[in-house]
Amino acid sequence: MTGYDPPTDPRPSPTVNAGRLWAGGAATAAVAALIAIAGVLLGRGLFNVDVLAPQGQGTWGDASTGWYALGAALAALAATGLIHVLIVTTPRPMRFFGWVMALATVVAMLAPFVTDESLGSRIFTAGINFLIGVAIGSLVAGTAKTAIVPVAVHPAPRPYPRPYR
Repeated sequence: MTGYDPPTDPRPSPTVNAGRLWAGGAATAAVAALIAIAGVLLGRGLFNVDVLAPQGQGTWGDASTGWYALGAALAALAATGLIHVLIVTTPRPMRFFGWVMALATVVAMLAPFVTDESLGSRIFTAGINFLIGVAIGSLVAGTAKTAIVPVAVHPAPRPYPRPYR
């Protein structure tokens, strides 16, 4: 043995209050699904924009409305799982989460533009996807900040000087 001990990080990893984090994730999933449903109703009912299905399907549309809402809810749960893993494994979890959410939101906004729908439908759907992405990112990040339980670090006791003799 060389007697060399590699330096260790004096700061222990934070722990996560998983119950609080996943309860917030479930609430975020409900909000994301409701944003999707409200967006479809607003687009079809008020602006007569074909969102996810032709206008002939009615204001509620077909099964694609339900799948859209389910997809938004699943995206919120996936984001919750991601932040849970990031908190436990990475040094700056909120920064990485912000980047992942920003890029995922951009991808979700660009996705409607690879379809053959009308320009109005693509723009409106991209707007809904933007709102869903911002809601998921902000709500999950806020929940994660409250779910992080800091670990108390007790500094090593300082050696006291020897008394003079």
